[in-house]
Amino acid sequence: MFYLYILRNENDDRFYIGSTSNLERRIKEHLRGKTRTTRVLKTNKLVYIEKYKTEKEARDREKKLKSYKSKKYIKWLIERNKSS
Repeated sequence: MFYLYILRNENDDRFYIGSTSNLERRIKEHLRGKTRTTRVLKTNKLVYIEKYKTEKEARDREKKLKSYKSKKYIKWLIERNKSS
């Protein structure tokens, strides 16, 4: 199983989008400051997850979400997920 995930920095409302095959390990790395990008951004909360059967599917979705120029869709996606 592969995962697309979104982390959110609640202090400045920034998002980090990533993908991995080991979600628990990856989130721990982010929270411990082992990842350069999130160490700088101080991203601190997992807010969204999608599951995929292949790494390619997860990476393609990650690239698509990162290509959006506005945070509106990301926020909508997270809010929609909370309602489900």
